Formats: sequence, C-alpha cells, structure tokens
Amino acid sequence: MASSVTNRTLVALETKGSHATITFATEDALNILSASVLHTLGATVARVRKDPAIRTTTIRADGRVFIAGADIHEMASFSVDQAREYAALGQGVMADIASLPSITVAAIQGAALGGGLELALACDFRIAVKTAKLGMPEVSLGLIPGWGGIGRLTKLIGIGRAKRLFLSATPASADTAMGWGLIDEVVNSSEDLLVRVPAFCESFYRAGPRAVVLAKRASRDFDDAGAFAECFEDRESREGMKAFIEKRPARWME
Repeated sequence: MASSVTNRTLVALETKGSHATITFATEDALNILSASVLHTLGATVARVRKDPAIRTTTIRADGRVFIAGADIHEMASFSVDQAREYAALGQGVMADIASLPSITVAAIQGAALGGGLELALACDFRIAVKTAKLGMPEVSLGLIPGWGGIGRLTKLIGIGRAKRLFLSATPASADTAMGWGLIDEVVNSSEDLLVRVPAFCESFYRAGPRAVVLAKRASRDFDDAGAFAECFEDRESREGMKAFIEKRPARWME
C-alpha cells in the first residue's frame, strides 16, 4: 500500500487484482479535503486511470467519518481569485473520478458532508452505514458547494430534494438518502461495509471493460447513439455477441 502525507490526511492506494481501493485516514482527527489533499487525490486517481487491469474502485475512509468536507481554516483567508482556483481544482478532481474507466463505489461511514458528499456523488454508486449522515452544510457558512455537487445531486435525486440538502444545511440520514436515491444500499455497521462493498463490485465483472467506459460516458453526455456505434470499433463487442450465441461466458481480457 502506497501513501502520501498531505497536511494531516493520508491518501492511500491499494490494488488487488482488478480492484483498487483509495483510503483516506487522519490520525486523531477528521478527514478533510484541503488543496494539498485534493492534489494528492488527483494524482492517485490518475494512477488508477493508467492501470488497464482495474475494473472497480472503492473510495473509503478510516476513522469516525467518511470525509467531513473542505478545509475551512484554509478557506477562511481566501481571496476571490484563490476561491476560484480552489473550486477549479476540486471540480477537476471530481470530474476525473466521475470519468474513471473503472466502476466506482463510495463506502460511507459516519458523515459525508460538503466536499465529502461531492466526492461521493462523483462516484457511480454509494453504500452507507445506517448511522451515516449526508449533507451540504455550506450555506450555514455563507458558502455554497463549489465542486460540481449541486449539479450531480440535482441530476441524481431531483431539484426539490436536492434543494432541501443544499439550502437547509440539514443532513439526511442514510435511510432517507436511500429513499431519495442518493444512496444505493444501507448496511448495519462498518464491518458489514467492508464485506458488502467488494461483493457489490463483483456484480459488475460480467460487463465488457470498454462497454463500461462508453456507457459511463453516455450517462454524462447523453450521446447514446455515438457510444453505441463506438462499441463496434474493437473486438470486445464481437466477443460479447459471439459468447452469447455460443452460450458461454465472454472472455474480455484475452
């Protein structure tokens, strides 16, 4: 496992076969997303992107919370230009996560607040412990989410429910979030989370790797027809259809 120290928060990457795990950890404190943490996260995501063997990626955290948000102490002295630069950095990292070729799952315990929820929203799926809280408390600080979370949240759960989160600063419980479609599954404990997330990831290995990339892209740009046509550019679609006709599992990696 390789780690990089950024302020007090660690960002670690571990790969095992076709699965990657990105873990946040902060000794005796909450995980936060300072500018240096964002830079390290971006570099870690780039390493995941470059490994063609990785099919699924989990983003998780050690400690009492998933991620408590951005670094308020750092932001307190920002000028307008610094705030714009920080927002651009965060938006870029979240966009990189959203466009990863692997399927991404946020494993949430404790709280996912502010930038922490924005990070979870950049993932394809979210599984949370039942005691988790999810929210966007930025307006209580005279701020708004700046890393693309408002748009992703609105797309995912609708404008009415999204506004309840980002205009009230009141977090939702895991059960409420699941009812809204913000969370995909709820588990009872952090221990259950460690078991359920790998099993959840395994359910996607029937999919062709390039088909996953194209389907994820189509979900962002809504160009289904273009992505469908691109499926026929390489052998993967031929292998998938041939395997179906021959009634056998597809051999994607040969």
